[in-house]
Amino acid sequence: MSNTKLDSLCINALRFLSVDAVQKANSGHPGAPMGMAAMAYALWQNFLKHNPQDPAWPNRDRFILSAGHASALLYSLLHLTGYDLPLDELKNFRQWGSKTPGHPEYGLTPGVEMTTGPLGQGFASGVGMAMAEAHLAAIFNQPDCKIIDHYTYGIVSDGDLMEGVASEAASLAGHLALGKLIYLYDDNDISIEGSTELAFTENAALRFESYGWQVIDHVDGLDPEAVSQAIKQAQSDTTRPSLIICKTIIGFGSPNKAGKASAHGEPLGTDEVSKSRKSLGWDYEPFVIPVEALTEFREALGKGKTAQQVWLSKLDYYLSHYPEKASLLQDMLSGNLPEDWDKDLDRLFDKAMSSREASGLLINALASRLPSLMGGSADLSPSNKTVIKDGGEYEPHYYEGRNIHFGVREHAMGAIANGLALHGGIIPYVATFLIFYDYMRPAVRLASLMGQRVIYIFTHDSIGLGEDGPTHQPIEQLAGLRSVPGLVTIRPADSYETAQAWKTAILRKNGPTAIALSRQKLPLLDNSQTKSLNLPKGAYILQETDSHPQVALVASGSEVTIAVEAAEILKGKGISSRVVSFPSWQLFDNQPQTYRQSVLPSSLPRVIMEAGNSQGWCKYLGTNGTVISIDHFGASAPAPLLYKNFGLTPENMAEKALKLLENEHE
Repeated sequence: MSNTKLDSLCINALRFLSVDAVQKANSGHPGAPMGMAAMAYALWQNFLKHNPQDPAWPNRDRFILSAGHASALLYSLLHLTGYDLPLDELKNFRQWGSKTPGHPEYGLTPGVEMTTGPLGQGFASGVGMAMAEAHLAAIFNQPDCKIIDHYTYGIVSDGDLMEGVASEAASLAGHLALGKLIYLYDDNDISIEGSTELAFTENAALRFESYGWQVIDHVDGLDPEAVSQAIKQAQSDTTRPSLIICKTIIGFGSPNKAGKASAHGEPLGTDEVSKSRKSLGWDYEPFVIPVEALTEFREALGKGKTAQQVWLSKLDYYLSHYPEKASLLQDMLSGNLPEDWDKDLDRLFDKAMSSREASGLLINALASRLPSLMGGSADLSPSNKTVIKDGGEYEPHYYEGRNIHFGVREHAMGAIANGLALHGGIIPYVATFLIFYDYMRPAVRLASLMGQRVIYIFTHDSIGLGEDGPTHQPIEQLAGLRSVPGLVTIRPADSYETAQAWKTAILRKNGPTAIALSRQKLPLLDNSQTKSLNLPKGAYILQETDSHPQVALVASGSEVTIAVEAAEILKGKGISSRVVSFPSWQLFDNQPQTYRQSVLPSSLPRVIMEAGNSQGWCKYLGTNGTVISIDHFGASAPAPLLYKNFGLTPENMAEKALKLLENEHE
């Protein structure tokens, strides 16, 4: 069989394995795999460095299907090239318990590098992966041994390019000159509503050229040889990321649906599948793979094993010639933490300061002990206090730098952080004002869904930021963060709690952490240096008047100081109280019932205060409780005046406590 015939056989095997999976499920997107199959085949068969028998080896190329709706294509590639994804899993596409869900999910399916589906997220996270590769290569590669040396590839769609997150990420990738980032653009002129002429008529080539990308245009995406030549051209430019614009036809081979929106989001139908088989000369029953095609695809097993063995030989050389660097690289890639990395963190503090300032001191202390820690802000590092002193700037051709300047690009920043974490070797942190969390919400959700260790620093966490007014004062954002499954949100009350929050975030290898920090100064609370060791439990007794408190005063963050002052007022009135610092709902909810009951006995009346939305606090009120909160937007004024006018005062908290006790005795 000639290469041309064999290529056609393999490409059609990809197409119909995908079509058959969608048709059997009676759900999915057959058109994209039919149009993308040729360019995916060219990339995977001729360029992608991967080992199906060891999907996680560090120096593999990364492949991201940003157009996650075409998941059947990725599952077909994984099965055909020999990953642990049996054919029965494709037959069980989109069904309960399968490893072939509707959109690719990281950690579920071997070979899937990230969870995709929300368009633009894969595009942007791929930029993060390329940034991680460049950073580790700059630190560890030697003139005689490139121990980190791989590409980041992706297939992106019209929808990806329309999403703003991709525009932000593309702009930064061009600025950073990420020459080992190569995306194939499936330019098929169709979106769900119909022709892209309805809403997307810009010149994408000129746009990406203006970003600083190499653009390879007018490539026949249905011709694997043309795609291969374009990828070679992309690889030859080491100073620019590359966008290969591949003209394709959605639903290629379908007589009645090719080039139409109807090929996008629904099965072709039994009759149209039969006609498509006839149109493309595919004389095989559903899920039958010709031996010649499977043999060709399974060459990936041998090539992958060889590629990994070559790298392991390099690693042996590296270990013998650069033992210290090799040890550090292995620790970073494995996520191991150095001994005593968290020693004496609380000794950094001896005076009142904002928790954002405390965080800045902690970042620098931790950075000196954790080489894998790197990150930055969305053009807010002076306010977020996120600069690693002497860490260097991550800039074009100086990728050793640990301070990333994301620019005013929160959408991309969140997604890039996911890519940095997914790549391995990096513990990323990213920062902005809490109010702008909303710009990052999709990426934060994906970080949690994928169980990635990403640390979010959200400063200016309340009306305490003052005069900037309601546009910048977060109200509902804490409730939003706390609603994300798997995300731990921590709002520390002082510098000591901030230290414990950072420690908790670093130790959480299986999920992201959000730390909400104040702009205003917070005093060092009595007992907090020792009591804050309980922060990983989510809430704890900071202080109490005596062993028989009559009321609990509960607060998070900057309001804990108010609760302490309210306790003094109550003490003067002969009322004993318990002050509970409550920095994290998620951590508290994960504690045994006995511990939760010991902190907040069901019989103990409680007043809860937080400078934000009350939503969710009701579950901690017990049978006799009240919440002092802000369920409206803020105002432009100095912080002390805002707190007074909105009732966030010790006097009001004490008064509410007295009323609770009065009601209890009526």
